[in-house]
Amino acid sequence: EVQVVESGGGLVQVGGSLRLSCAASGFTFDNYCVTWFHQAPGKDREGVASISLDDGNTYYADSVKGRFTISRSRKQNMVYLQMNSLKPEDTGTYYCALQKQDSDYDAFTPRGMDFWGKGTLVTVSK
Repeated sequence: EVQVVESGGGLVQVGGSLRLSCAASGFTFDNYCVTWFHQAPGKDREGVASISLDDGNTYYADSVKGRFTISRSRKQNMVYLQMNSLKPEDTGTYYCALQKQDSDYDAFTPRGMDFWGKGTLVTVSK
């Protein structure tokens, strides 16, 4: 059974950093892309960063370019999101989602994801 578990969320001050981790199991690692989504309270989920697990190609939302970095560890079946220079608007729940590489949807479309974690909460204080 596919399992996706996020960790690393917490409370951080403006300008601080956090590293989120996504542990995934029960699937063929290289056949998926992984996307981190952010959902602020009362708002839709928005794609933040995505990585192809086979070749490591990455894609970022404009709002996080230069601040966030997505990476993978093949041997650990882990994906990370390093978040630097955090802003209050980064507050919310971060979800890790798996998408099959033959998906009809792009990496930032929530309905195109095949598996989801339960999320980890990030709070950025002023």
